[in-house]
Amino acid sequence: MKHLSLLMLIMAFSAGLRADHITGGEMYYTVLSRANGSTTYQVTLKQFRSCGTLNRSFYNPIYIGVYNRASNAEIFMLSVPLNREEQLSHTSNDPCITRPPTICYYVGYWHFNVTLQDSPDGYIITSQVTNRVNQISNLEPGYDRIGATYTAEIPGTAQLATATNNRSARFTGSDLVTVCADNPFQYSFAAEDPDNDELRYYFCEAYQTIGYSSGNPGTGGGGATSQPTVPPPYVSVPYGTGYSQDAPLGVRVSIDPVTGLITGIAPEVGIYVVTVCVQELRNGIVIATQRKDLQLNITGCTLAAATLLPEYMLCGNSQQLVVANRSTSPLIARWNWEFRNAAGQLVYSSANPVADFTFALPGTYSVKLTTNRGLQCPDSTEALALVYPGFNPAFTSAGSCIAKPVSFTDQTTTAFGTVNYWNWDFGQAITMTDRSEDQNPDWTYASTGRYTVTLIAHNSVGCKDTVQQAIDILDKPPIGLAFRDTLICPPDPLTLRASGSGNFTWSPAVNMTGSQTATPNVNVTSDTKYYVDLDQNGCLNRDSVVIRTTPQVTLQMPADTLICQGDTIRLRPQSNGLIYNWAAAPGLLQAAAPAPLVSPPGDTRYFVTASVSACTASGSVWVRTVPYPLARAGNDTVICFGTEAQLHAATDGSGFAWSPALPGTLDPVVRPTGSTAYVFTATDTRGCPKPSRDTVLVTVLPKVQAYAGRDTAVVVGQPLRLHASGGTRYEWSPAAGLSDPGNSDPIAVYRNANKGLRLKVLVQDQAGCADSAFLTVKVYNTLPQVFVPTAFTPNGDGVNDWLRPIGAGISEIRYFRVYNRWGRLVYSGNENNRGWDGRTKGELQDNGTYVWQVSAVDYFGADFFLSGTATLLR
Repeated sequence: MKHLSLLMLIMAFSAGLRADHITGGEMYYTVLSRANGSTTYQVTLKQFRSCGTLNRSFYNPIYIGVYNRASNAEIFMLSVPLNREEQLSHTSNDPCITRPPTICYYVGYWHFNVTLQDSPDGYIITSQVTNRVNQISNLEPGYDRIGATYTAEIPGTAQLATATNNRSARFTGSDLVTVCADNPFQYSFAAEDPDNDELRYYFCEAYQTIGYSSGNPGTGGGGATSQPTVPPPYVSVPYGTGYSQDAPLGVRVSIDPVTGLITGIAPEVGIYVVTVCVQELRNGIVIATQRKDLQLNITGCTLAAATLLPEYMLCGNSQQLVVANRSTSPLIARWNWEFRNAAGQLVYSSANPVADFTFALPGTYSVKLTTNRGLQCPDSTEALALVYPGFNPAFTSAGSCIAKPVSFTDQTTTAFGTVNYWNWDFGQAITMTDRSEDQNPDWTYASTGRYTVTLIAHNSVGCKDTVQQAIDILDKPPIGLAFRDTLICPPDPLTLRASGSGNFTWSPAVNMTGSQTATPNVNVTSDTKYYVDLDQNGCLNRDSVVIRTTPQVTLQMPADTLICQGDTIRLRPQSNGLIYNWAAAPGLLQAAAPAPLVSPPGDTRYFVTASVSACTASGSVWVRTVPYPLARAGNDTVICFGTEAQLHAATDGSGFAWSPALPGTLDPVVRPTGSTAYVFTATDTRGCPKPSRDTVLVTVLPKVQAYAGRDTAVVVGQPLRLHASGGTRYEWSPAAGLSDPGNSDPIAVYRNANKGLRLKVLVQDQAGCADSAFLTVKVYNTLPQVFVPTAFTPNGDGVNDWLRPIGAGISEIRYFRVYNRWGRLVYSGNENNRGWDGRTKGELQDNGTYVWQVSAVDYFGADFFLSGTATLLR
């Protein structure tokens, strides 16, 4: 167990040291000395690693391979220790950038000397790592943990005009550049050349490491240590849709071939691998190419800038331009748009964030956007609007056979200018040689499959557009046949029909004319099988057609039938006919169908003629109808809750039933507890076997919830507003003393004391359903007063369980408070006739005397205060 634990610890430590998060690299060299036909070079390998990759390190040592540049033969392999490592980091302090990221790299340096014999071929120096960072956005999906290869080229004496030494170009641009997604940016890949060679820059493919597999730690594999490199040629990483070695950041980003400055509009947030090649030209001849490979981390920061596409093409069917600033920075607070025609005349201006303008005339217009004019972070930019509608790229293809040329024909049309540029991608492009700029190219596919062919077309007024079309490459050309098996009635002639691209040959040619065409004519007297051969530039295919003959048409009609009136039935005659013609008749739905659907309104006879070429046969069938039995469930009705309804059904059938089940009568009485749909089903024995149904809905109104208010107390002469609810009509009784007995909220005034006047209110809803509610009003012959009992017994028997204020002549209880003998508050409330149940926080309090206080307002508006004691008894 002790040894196992130690082994696991070693493996975990080794895995943590893998160089599988490398974000870029380059190599450069200089000449130290020359002697006896050999040159000694000092070479520097430089690799980048993200600061966010924890528990990772550079290879130490790392393998460096040296290869012949012409034959790719290995010269020797070096194991080079890591010389030093530094950290580079930067966070932009530009006030016009929001959410600037911290850019941070660890940079590893390997310095070594190598002595090479002068060679006419030159050399390639190679370094390889197991894996780049994961989730690179411009690669095909699924290509995580892909390796990287970095090279430097030493030219041979055949490339040099003399035996002059060469010192490589060295990239000098900063690697700490902030790039915000969908915003303009600049990134310098500039280099310097100590020999003053001419430098030319271009995007090139990033190399992966096919054949360079990971190994066990300490054995030269891709774990804690490097492993020997593999010889060239090296394979490009697989770029995803919309990206390529020529456009690693998309079509909106370009590189200046003279300065190495990358400019444009950055793509969306992500990590993008970018490789720049710089050619060293001496006396106009390319002597070597050096490379820098870097993964750019494009983040969601925003730049307060005016950003537009270089061109806006209205080349389709619209002359309306709707355009907004591509920068979404929250720092932008002002916009100014100006559209001008070719003569410089202003045709549109706006201060809105989005410009929306329909051009009246075609032409080329300038689009200018100025942001934050007069504010912090002002900026402006211009673009072109190409308003030339009527440009439609299109193409056709001929041929679909493997290893045979497929001919593509441009069908692009334009209403303005002329079509002057074509760029074809045949669906398998890996390098530029796999494309064509011919107008009508041919292309030969080496394998079968479906390929998406892309044509990018331009015209002379600047319009550009793309069209795509999928083609299938087969091992033989497709043959389309109008039919494979047919029947004729001799001596009628017949035309065979085939389609496809190439030369057709039919056999046998007996009783046939036009055997070398796609549509020969035949005149057969017996069953015959014909073969068709298609030759498409030597690509062959064969198919066949069977022609059967018959001396007559057979037709057997179905028996006359009986259906329920209004139903649909399918007529199915038995026949060898190929064409059917049903005579016009009521309810015929498909006049040319072999087995049509019919829906006769009454007894109907249907006639049909079946034919095979000139031979025919005719027949007919009766379809008789019987009406459905009458089923009427009666009218829908509405009843009050808890009442009953009587249904009234009618039928001329011989039987009926109700669902839900009811007594076997046409007029049952129902008493549903809720709204219910009753289905009445009628049956008959006159020939229609199907039942008829009808439904009656009994709607049960909700129970009336009558409410008269809570019991209360008043003093003689005090106006008391009653309040009833639960319906739409109300009737109070007794009516004496009430302002309006038919109102839900009448005012009551009583002139005599009463120990308990019982009031009733009858409440009705919109359907007349009714319920009653009651309340008791005590009338005191006194001034406004609050009555509080002197004792209460909270034992739950429903009698004297509460200590509560009963206000007479009181309009508002401000508070009712109860204190125990130590002065602690045990209850507080503000409702009339509601009070304390003898509990505090759910606990029943002890027997004894409690002090209460009440503050109120009487119906005259005067303040009222009263206090006293009450005894709690159990």
